[in-house]
Amino acid sequence: MGYLQEARENHVKKKVEEALRSKMKQKALQECDFYCSKYAECARGRTFSVVWQCRKQAKELNECLHQYTNDAILEEMKKAYMIEQKSKEINQ
Repeated sequence: MGYLQEARENHVKKKVEEALRSKMKQKALQECDFYCSKYAECARGRTFSVVWQCRKQAKELNECLHQYTNDAILEEMKKAYMIEQKSKEINQ
């Protein structure tokens, strides 16, 4: 029953979850700006060759982005959102 209770506590509406995912992605892009720039610089002027010429930069970027965009981070954001909503309800 612990899993079901936790799932109910962390359940948010689909639109809220989409907004949280978007916020998570924006933060990841900000945090990984250095790697985004390196990849963009490598990709500039290339078409198909970007796949093999920029493989190292793409891997670095993906590793950085994954640090900030994973299920654990999303769950933390959901918990924070739920706590914020509960405190708003209490203050009203």
